[in-house]
Amino acid sequence: MSAVCAFDVAGRRRSPARFSEFHLGHSPGNKGMRYPADPPRVEEVVAVMRLAGEGLSGDRIRALIVVLWRAGLRIQEALDLYERDLDPRRGALLVRHGKGGRRREVGMDDWGWEHLTPWSGAGSSCRSVRCSASSRGRPAAVRGRKRAPAPSCGVSPPRLGWRRRFAPHQLRHAHAVEMAHEGVPLNVIQRQLGHGNLGVTSTYLEGIDNAEIINAVHHRQPPMIPATAGLTL
Repeated sequence: MSAVCAFDVAGRRRSPARFSEFHLGHSPGNKGMRYPADPPRVEEVVAVMRLAGEGLSGDRIRALIVVLWRAGLRIQEALDLYERDLDPRRGALLVRHGKGGRRREVGMDDWGWEHLTPWSGAGSSCRSVRCSASSRGRPAAVRGRKRAPAPSCGVSPPRLGWRRRFAPHQLRHAHAVEMAHEGVPLNVIQRQLGHGNLGVTSTYLEGIDNAEIINAVHHRQPPMIPATAGLTL
């Protein structure tokens, strides 16, 4: 543990539990537990993007959020993304080493490309999205209340004043749910996310709440034939 990083920006000693070394050899308390999908809302994601700051660092953070949210990449896939893997003309991103070492191409919408361009066209010597991460390779954004970055500890994640936080993988959940809302076929969502079977993809759509399901079924088109036509009593 770095002596500098052992203290926060206010000079207070940070809890040992904040460092990965503290947890070595210990199973997490939530191991084996499953939680319902809880994708963030559009306004929550955009608010985090606005907190990313100015300059190349802010552009990289927004680029990372965009490929997680608008392309549905896993966090490691996003961090391994280089400028050479982008094809704006076709609207495609190349994932060279997905889960299980699988290679695939995914799509991304024009809004996503618009927010990815400031990073990809900045002319930095580092052409990987990983440059927006801390020294441990963790994403540099997507958590709650805003806080200042520690000078010697990489970039700290901006935080918002909400009661809950959302993790990078929840942006991938949001991507799947939003595409389902837009009527994209399930097998297309499966290929976009790089899932081996539809059963895994369906778990990502558990973020659709009961009220939405009830409303969708309630407003179905009725049969055009009266149920009582031609009946004799």
